[in-house]
Amino acid sequence: MTVERYIRIFAGLFIMLSLALGVEGSPLFVSKWWLAFTAFVGFNLFQFGFTNFCPLGLILKKLGVPESKAGTACAS
Repeated sequence: MTVERYIRIFAGLFIMLSLALGVEGSPLFVSKWWLAFTAFVGFNLFQFGFTNFCPLGLILKKLGVPESKAGTACAS
């Protein structure tokens, strides 16, 4: 897997988890303040789209995760 794919997986996981912890109807509800974490992840994804800077990406690169597969084109 590549850095960008890990970023998408982590972002999706954190959004789902923070929604489960922040929505009152959820069996895992803790506090509405967890919704602020959802907003933070969304804002980080938004700025990543413009700047191509992501703190998680830096960490993953330092851990040796490849940036992209050689010879693979993105279809999106």
